[in-house]
Amino acid sequence: MIQIAFARHAKSDWADDGLDDHDRPLNDRGRRDAPEVAKRLLRSGVRPEVVLTSTALRARTTAQVFAEVFDAELREDPELYGADPDVLLAAARASGVDEVMVVAHDPGMSEVVSELAGDDVRMTTAAVAVFTWESATWDEIGATPPDSFELTTP
Repeated sequence: MIQIAFARHAKSDWADDGLDDHDRPLNDRGRRDAPEVAKRLLRSGVRPEVVLTSTALRARTTAQVFAEVFDAELREDPELYGADPDVLLAAARASGVDEVMVVAHDPGMSEVVSELAGDDVRMTTAAVAVFTWESATWDEIGATPPDSFELTTP
């Protein structure tokens, strides 16, 4: 089984307009939503071995919450900041595990999820799209439709 969870970072704080985009933290809602969504995913059976994250503060903070709830290894990848769908999927493939979560940003996140779902999916902040292939290999991911797809939102 291969399972990929694509997570858009939780809601970020725009209060300091002088702050570099990479350094924006989560706001109060984001700090509430991330653990709530992570716990719901855990109860549904999602348990990634590795959580890959963009190096942007809001993504790293979201990913840390997920990694803690899932008791998963956390890995930062600067290529995930502003990544397009191909980079997001390649990062999951290169993780070396069959159950992985990727935490990154839109528009790439909505694009990769829409491509894999075969439908237009808008990834709101803290949304997680989980794709499962029961008998596919990593070489088939992206070319073979998933056996299941679930979208969890705050």
